[in-house]
Amino acid sequence: MSVKNDELLNRRNAIKLGVASLSLTGIAAGAQAHKGADAITTPFSVSQTLIPIAGSNAEFPVRRIYCIGRNYAAHAREMGSDPTREPPFFFQKPTDAIQFVAPNKIVDHPYPSLTKNYHYEVELVAALNKGGKNIPVEKALEHVFGYALGLDMTRRDLQRFMGDQKKPWEIGKSFDHSAPIGPIFPVNQVGHFTKGTISLSVNGVTKQKATLDQMIWSVAEQISKLSEANELFPGDIIYSGTPENVGPVVRGDIVRCSIDNLPDLVIKIV
Repeated sequence: MSVKNDELLNRRNAIKLGVASLSLTGIAAGAQAHKGADAITTPFSVSQTLIPIAGSNAEFPVRRIYCIGRNYAAHAREMGSDPTREPPFFFQKPTDAIQFVAPNKIVDHPYPSLTKNYHYEVELVAALNKGGKNIPVEKALEHVFGYALGLDMTRRDLQRFMGDQKKPWEIGKSFDHSAPIGPIFPVNQVGHFTKGTISLSVNGVTKQKATLDQMIWSVAEQISKLSEANELFPGDIIYSGTPENVGPVVRGDIVRCSIDNLPDLVIKIV
């Protein structure tokens, strides 16, 4: 290589080093300025999903919504599963799927698009105020802040259609207003729900009825199993499964949900 070429190569390397040095200096300066900024600005705001806490003016901030599938033996059978062999499985809904339903009120619930087979599923909901990974079953209930009554509304035709095609059936479960819920009652007010009746009626006719101790996987076991797959955090809520005899609703139907020692949740399909 000629002397001239050597000089050219050295100049290029010097320029590269200078640019790298300037870049690093700029990044450091930018990071320092960002660190010292009074506030971070965003181009728009995103609302936080909150659920009122019974007996106070406080509200529970929702981080994630987990739901367990087929957690009562009879319901697992009606959905075509063998409850004696199937491990627990979970899915999620977006937090803005929450529709708060105040006690002693009939709240309008919109019939969703794209479905002709819209189903109810009444459920006990556990709300967590402590997180963790690999939580032992015997300590899991220590992570529960409180409980609520909820509905896992389902576009059953879309769920089945996607399932038949071996595709994710999120569209059947995760959509606007698909997670009606009542206020959260703190454990120090109501204790833990391991027994008691859970039921649902449509236009005064009982459709679902079971007892909470018929769950295949208890709330404590669900928390423990979930924490093996995902680190749980305060603000996570868990829809704990529905009894048998899920079924369709149409516009005009009144759906009433009940769990012993919680106020009823009532919606009108519109």
